[in-house]
Amino acid sequence: MAYSIDLRNAAHRHLNAANALFDKAPHEAVSGYLYGIAAECAIKAMMQQAGMQPLDRSKRRKDDPFFAHFPDLRIMLEAQAQTRLGGTLRRFIADPNFMSQWDTTMRYAPGSEVHSKWVEKWREQARQVVSSIDT
Repeated sequence: MAYSIDLRNAAHRHLNAANALFDKAPHEAVSGYLYGIAAECAIKAMMQQAGMQPLDRSKRRKDDPFFAHFPDLRIMLEAQAQTRLGGTLRRFIADPNFMSQWDTTMRYAPGSEVHSKWVEKWREQARQVVSSIDT
């Protein structure tokens, strides 16, 4: 089944789910993962607002930023930050600390490898970027 894309609402939904799990041990690592997904959705919503669109399904390659994850997503967008991306989006992308340590492979790791200090940082960064959609 092909699902439609609603990045703005997905960002809010994942942020809310992450917040609900944040203080519930042993789910801190899961909330950290969801904070990253929320931040990715927010970045991609801002990409749409800047006029970018995902490639057609038949033309998607590994270099379509709409289907990339941190840290690759941030790196891919840095090259475009000067020309196509709005100021708010550019501010997040230019920050090398934005969602640092977050990676999709953490979903397979023992929860003990996802440090509390990272999750707390991701929580705040996800909150900031999600609240920046539409600005």
